[in-house]
Amino acid sequence: MKRNTKITYDYVKYPYGSVLIETGKTKVICNVSIEETVPPFLRDKNQGWLTAEYSMLPASTHSRTRREVSSGKISGRTAEIQRLIGRSLRAIVDLTKMPGITAFVDCDVIQADGGTRTASITGSAVALAIAFEKLVRIGKIEENPMNELVTAISVGIVNKEIVSDLCYEEDSNAQVDFNIVMTESGRFVELQGTAEHEPFTFEELQQILNIAKTDINELCKNQKKTIKKWIKEEGHNYEKHPF
Repeated sequence: MKRNTKITYDYVKYPYGSVLIETGKTKVICNVSIEETVPPFLRDKNQGWLTAEYSMLPASTHSRTRREVSSGKISGRTAEIQRLIGRSLRAIVDLTKMPGITAFVDCDVIQADGGTRTASITGSAVALAIAFEKLVRIGKIEENPMNELVTAISVGIVNKEIVSDLCYEEDSNAQVDFNIVMTESGRFVELQGTAEHEPFTFEELQQILNIAKTDINELCKNQKKTIKKWIKEEGHNYEKHPF
């Protein structure tokens, strides 16, 4: 993994959980808000819900990105990324341990240089862990419903070389482009892979997955380090927590 990743917690004051994740020049704010309500389809189901939204600020790219609210609807890309973030986080959360509660995860890209969706997942997992810990402490839920952490990274083939954590220029010129989401225990949540030019071989796929697993493990250590620092700063015993 060639780009450094930095995660800053409590970046925004008001959400239950908030982080700024910086991966190279990509910067995403991940906030978790909590409401004591659930969607209509979950009423009387004795469980909670988690949903995600994603957006790019107008000045996050070289040329101004038009606010999607101006067109009255979100783009297909945004809808896809929102669903990916939501699926990835729900995969590691026991919704039955947060009955009557909805966690809203908002990912706002303030600077984009590749890997915004993967950074959103990695950062949101940290924000969510902190938010749930706060809910436990104020008595809203009995225990943290997160079973483990989830992390994501992009891996591609650029000029016949496998590259991890692609920046925008590399992503734009990649012959093969993958987004890989994996849990802390090494299970896959999602694989998004495309041959942009030439097809890739099974051996190359194995190499891509091996590199992704190695780098995701490093990112997971970063996540746990951030959560541990927050818990200790709050004056609690980290050893009592699953992270």
